[in-house]
Amino acid sequence: MKFVLGLLATGSLISGVAAYTAPADPSTKVTLTRLDCGSVAANDLNQFSDTDAYVGKAKRLVASCYLIRHGDTLMLWDAGLPAALKGKAIDPKLPMDATVRVTIAEQLAQLGIKPEQVTMLGVSHYHFDHIGQAATVPNATLLIGAKDWAALRASEPDKRVNPAPLAHWISGGGKVDPVEGDRDVFGDGGVRMVAMPGHTPDHHALLVKLADTGYVLLSGDTAHFRENYDSDGVPSFNTDRAATLASFKRFKALATNTKATVILQHDPADIAKLPAFPASAD
Repeated sequence: MKFVLGLLATGSLISGVAAYTAPADPSTKVTLTRLDCGSVAANDLNQFSDTDAYVGKAKRLVASCYLIRHGDTLMLWDAGLPAALKGKAIDPKLPMDATVRVTIAEQLAQLGIKPEQVTMLGVSHYHFDHIGQAATVPNATLLIGAKDWAALRASEPDKRVNPAPLAHWISGGGKVDPVEGDRDVFGDGGVRMVAMPGHTPDHHALLVKLADTGYVLLSGDTAHFRENYDSDGVPSFNTDRAATLASFKRFKALATNTKATVILQHDPADIAKLPAFPASAD
């Protein structure tokens, strides 16, 4: 998601979805915990449509992140808005503004987890509301789409790219594992990064297999809110319209065929499908 904030500058795919129906290794316990990573005031909602679908409308959105326990390994999916926004008042005059109520570090502490215990950081894409608190887990290996990683490291990054939150990894201080196409993160079908390009060149969603809940499909920014998802709406700031529409088709087919619970990560109603912090889905 592209934000206008007063204090911040702004492979090949698997063609089918049958591969996603294989269960994860039943001996490995997987849990999913929803974290609060900020809230967003979309005072000009029409930014989320390249066909003027939301002229004169506004909407409150959220930024959500997810802690995944895979056996003894801890993985963070997306890193939310910058911690510097904690306590910031929303400016209703800005087209888009955001604030943070509680940081990732504070929530990890409530769970009895030290940041250094998180050894994997998967991000859906390079926009700063999904990487803002990445520095919280500097020991984590960064998993990011290969083309998004290249965009972050370009000598003159696109205006939609803000490399600063990932400076630790860009400078070589942290390990990076660029992801091309799809990635079975642990090799057992339990956690899969699924290529959904269009919002950014190498945007990904995440498919998690839980023993009791079944599949959970985390959207990244494949869609930002339910109306946008239902209408296949393309935000004006996406990098590729055709790729976005193709990703919508694949995302929805994947959700149908795996009977997944779809979580649109910016939609307050969608994230409420998962247990409230500090409880987890399993």
